[in-house]
Formats: sequence, structure tokens, C-alpha cells
Amino acid sequence: MSAESEPVTTAVAAILPRCYGIVPTAVVHGPRGTATHNYVVEGDDGRRWFVKAYPPGTDLQGEQEALRLAEFARSRGVRVPAVRPSAADELIVAAEGTAVSVSEYLDGAHTAEGGLQGRRWVAVGEAVGCLHRVLARHPAGPPRPVPAREVCDVERARQRLERLLAQYEGGTTGGEFATWARRTAEQRHAALPQVAALLEGLPPKLTAQIVHGDLASPNVLLRGQEVAALIDFRPPRHRSAVWELGRIVLDPRTVLANPDWPAGLGEAVAAYREENPGLAVEDLLAVPRVAAGYLACSVYPLSEPVDSPAAVTPELEAYGRARHVAVGLLTERLDEAEEVLRDRLT
Repeated sequence: MSAESEPVTTAVAAILPRCYGIVPTAVVHGPRGTATHNYVVEGDDGRRWFVKAYPPGTDLQGEQEALRLAEFARSRGVRVPAVRPSAADELIVAAEGTAVSVSEYLDGAHTAEGGLQGRRWVAVGEAVGCLHRVLARHPAGPPRPVPAREVCDVERARQRLERLLAQYEGGTTGGEFATWARRTAEQRHAALPQVAALLEGLPPKLTAQIVHGDLASPNVLLRGQEVAALIDFRPPRHRSAVWELGRIVLDPRTVLANPDWPAGLGEAVAAYREENPGLAVEDLLAVPRVAAGYLACSVYPLSEPVDSPAAVTPELEAYGRARHVAVGLLTERLDEAEEVLRDRLT
């Protein structure tokens, strides 16, 4: 336990009995969050809870909207851990100098960061299809077509990469990963004309709707070969449905670990369509092209040595390198992946 987190742990232990009626017998650190302190708490009744503590400056209104979106999905059959409101019926309680939310803890579940294989392709496709079918009916608005260039914006990527390269040029950022990130950003910038040509193969419009917003592998919990839950929603916002589907089923770690990933992609997308037949086949055929284009246009985590040096861990470095290699693999086998999807969907 770090010295920085000890006061937060003390605050969590004080908030729970006073505001939630949970008398903790153990408060231990849970999975590391990107911007939160996470805890697993055992109450005196033996039940365990997942507690998220938000640092000062967090947009608590946005976090509450995200929790309400998760509850909307859960109430309609999506596998989402239930949020426990406080005694005053609050989703987030601010007290003791910190703010927390409490949700049920899922025993025996682990993240999908190990990648997809076997039955997991189908299970994740089904889970995301169910999620998108449900969220298409969210009060924030129905699905709508948007220009494909808004999903993978090459000009915006150019501006971001040029700004990042200028920061590297003018800064003193050092280290092996920073050197690699700068060189890779230069390569990405030089390759943007090829990326633009690749994206010409997208349909003019793609469907945007309310989505999870951060459906990465750390936010998909598995038990064996099945999806146990989807966690860590973001506030409701219209984004491309196939962008979100491709982000999870073509996670770079999955692509690198599975030479037969085009076949797995076909299984996942076919399972998605069974659960969500309302999304057009033209959208679903675009999954691998959108995934390749989005990764090629992204500056994350190349920007982390400049923007957040403390976030550069060995795990982040490995993930950054995997993302870069995955761009090449997705591009090289794009025709094959699209042919697999045409065979499964048409």
C-alpha cells in the first residue's frame, strides 16, 4: 500500500458504515484503475464489495451519468455489476475528503486482458451485441448515421501527431520508451496517406449510437469461457458501434496471440449479429478496417512520456508496442478478414 493511498483507505473505511451500512472487516487494494483507487471490501456479514475512490478534480457528475448508464443496461439484461446506492440513495458519496461508489464484487472473475480464444470470441460477440441492442433504446437518443471520416479522422490524427512531435522536439523527455514512442510517432505521421487510402474503403456512413465508451479488455470480466460482466462505463455519448465492437474483439493482444484471428473475428461478429440484428451488415463488414484505421490514427500511448510520464509502466510499454505491431497485422490481413466476414454475414 502506497503512502499516497493510505489516507484514501482510511476514508473508505469510515464512509462505508456511515453512508452504506457496510461494516468493513477488511479493506484491500483491488485492480489498479487508470484514475481511481480501487478496493475490495469484506463486510461483517461476509459479503464482498468493489469500492471505487475518485481523486480530487474528478468529474463526479460525469461519473454518476456513467453509473446510471450501467444501471440502465443492467436493468435490461446486460451483465453488469449492480451499483449499491447509499442510505441516502446516492450513487456516489463525497465525504471524509474523498468520493466513492460501491458495487457488487464478482468472485472468480478476471479481465479479458489475456486475449480471446475458443468460446470467448462468441461470448464477447454476444455480450456486445446484447449491450448495443439495449443501448440503442437509451433516452439520450436513437442510433444515427455519421460520416465515416468522423470515426477515423486522418486530419485530426495529423494534427495530434504533429503537436506530439513538436513536444518531443522541444522537451527533455528521455528513456528507451520515449525514444521508441517518438520514432513510432514519426512513422505514423509518414504513413497517414496510406491510412487515408485504406479508409477510402469504408462506406460513406457508419452507425453511431450510445455505447459503453471504454470497452477495452480490462473492462470485460470473464469466468472461464463466458462473459461475467461489463464494467467501467463512460457517460452516454453517440459513437460508432463497430468502432466499439472492433476495439474489444480485435484488441492488439488478441491479434498478436492468435494467428487465426480472422476466423475468431468471424465468430464474434456473427454472434454479435444474432444478438443485435438491427445493425446493418455494411457496418459489420467495416469492423476490421475501422479497427486498423483507428489504431493507425491513435497517439496513445505514444503521448504518455510527454503527457503523463508517471503512467509509463512496463505494462504500458508492452501494450504500446503491441498496438503498433497490431496495426501492421490488421492492415496486412485486412482483405482476408473482410472476406471471412462476407462469408459469415451475407
